[in-house]
Amino acid sequence: MSKKLIEDCVRSSMEAYLRDLQGAEPDRMYDMLLNAMEKPLLETVLRHTDNNQSRAAQWLGLNRNTLRKKLLEHKLVK
Repeated sequence: MSKKLIEDCVRSSMEAYLRDLQGAEPDRMYDMLLNAMEKPLLETVLRHTDNNQSRAAQWLGLNRNTLRKKLLEHKLVK
């Protein structure tokens, strides 16, 4: 899947979200989108790295401690 295809998926999802609001004003869309995509992103990368957090952090371009913090925030580790 190319970067363009991922961008198209995000764009399509956001268009559907705004349509579903039926004219209501959205609130904190940026935070909502980041929270909506971050957990599945982390879950997918962890699955593909066999739960190796160091490798997952490298794939994501994050410091391992930052990844660990995000995993705790999303209750993906104890």
